[in-house]
Amino acid sequence: MKMFIENEIEQLASTPFDTVDSTKHGKDDIDTRLKWLGLFHRRKHHYGKFMMRFKLPNGVSSAAQTHYLASVIEQYGKDGCADVTTRQNWQIRGVVLQDVPSILKGLEQVGLSSLQSGMDNVRNPVGNPLAGIDPDEIIDTRPYTEALSDYIINNGKGNTSITNLPRKWNVCVVGSHDLYEHPHINDLAYMPALKEGRMGFNLLVGGFFSPKRCAEAVPLDAWVPEEEVVAVCKAVLETYRDLGTRGNRQKCRMMWLIDELGIEEFRSEVEKRMVGKLSRAANKDLISQTWERRNYFGVHPQKQKGLYYIGLHIPVGRLQASEMHELASLAELYGTGELRLTVEQNIIVPNVQTEKLDAFMKEPLLTRFSASPSLLQANLVACTGSQFCGMAIIETKARAQKLTEDLEKTMEVTRPIRMHWTGCPNSCGQVQVADIGFMGCMARDENKKPCEGVDIFLGGRVGADSHLGDMLLSGIPCKNLLPVVQEILVEHFGAKRKA
Repeated sequence: MKMFIENEIEQLASTPFDTVDSTKHGKDDIDTRLKWLGLFHRRKHHYGKFMMRFKLPNGVSSAAQTHYLASVIEQYGKDGCADVTTRQNWQIRGVVLQDVPSILKGLEQVGLSSLQSGMDNVRNPVGNPLAGIDPDEIIDTRPYTEALSDYIINNGKGNTSITNLPRKWNVCVVGSHDLYEHPHINDLAYMPALKEGRMGFNLLVGGFFSPKRCAEAVPLDAWVPEEEVVAVCKAVLETYRDLGTRGNRQKCRMMWLIDELGIEEFRSEVEKRMVGKLSRAANKDLISQTWERRNYFGVHPQKQKGLYYIGLHIPVGRLQASEMHELASLAELYGTGELRLTVEQNIIVPNVQTEKLDAFMKEPLLTRFSASPSLLQANLVACTGSQFCGMAIIETKARAQKLTEDLEKTMEVTRPIRMHWTGCPNSCGQVQVADIGFMGCMARDENKKPCEGVDIFLGGRVGADSHLGDMLLSGIPCKNLLPVVQEILVEHFGAKRKA
């Protein structure tokens, strides 16, 4: 953190990259310590190039921020691109170390921060992408996610009290019955609940994915009033920081600590770090158990009369600089210069006036970013894959697109099917919550030769009846996937083969 707080990044960036990389300490700076500033070196496939990740609470991005990030990546040619992530924020690619000081200054000018977005830190606070505009929302999550983000990075100055957690940590605030925020896979989730007439939140804790274990969040049997959202987050984080294991990194996520202490002892430790008693949970939260999760694609009326939001499909979350500029310009021309990112790697344009809808829907960009994607394309999610990530075992984004296109040519489906791809067991693509999940692995082909393959997961659910999927098949060669998935669609999803 001293690289940022004491501006040591200036000296590092002014040193030739090969010189920095020639020592063990320099290699550690490049490959590990820079992650605290949101910079991830792509040594394996793009030596000297970095991915940069940002804090974007609630997924709200201004046109100015979007234009700025586009202006950064457009100077890096084919290496420069951006992704919408499964934590509702931006990642950009192609960054070189010498540019980092000027990029950091530019981020500050547009109100963005990359601090503490990697390694053993708190990830981007997730909220309802329709916060403040949804006629059916329970609560506007933006004030809470913004307050959490301000605490986590100390208003952009860096919060060194929570930069040495045992492992990474996720938080979300739920604002709608749709559970777009995926609370059951977060380390801390705030579920809106009334208690004695006061608005507040019941707490879920411990949800996570890892190569060795996946677990759904469990109730803490605690309720906090809305004004104590940050205070309880701080107490939970400090409990995890102080008591969590720092040995085998496969057993360092917060749920392992909860298992070790038991939920009541963990709750007691959280209470010790708060001012006053921690209230027991409200009898029930405000989430409807019978609510049918809505599709946000296309045109929808907002709670504000005469305004609409339009959901656009971003194929596997990947954008080029020109597309980011165009999206930001459309948000300025037709809306209020705001974009909303979703955990499914899509984008919503809010605040479009009735009289501007027709013109918006005729914009050429919508032939690429459709407002009415097909049933299979609409919920397709893919992590970075081996194109840019050194940990990925297989290529994901292009392969996910190609398989989906082949399925659409050959199969008839009658309902949306959520397909998620992840390049390795770290499950950044969250395959365990998908209807059908594909996790990269090494397999063997018909000649017993090693090849890229997938383990296939089935049955993940999101929403009020959330459930993690189970592995159905293992070690399927990627080149043989089409007939296997066709059969899964027929057997489990009522699909039919086209003539």
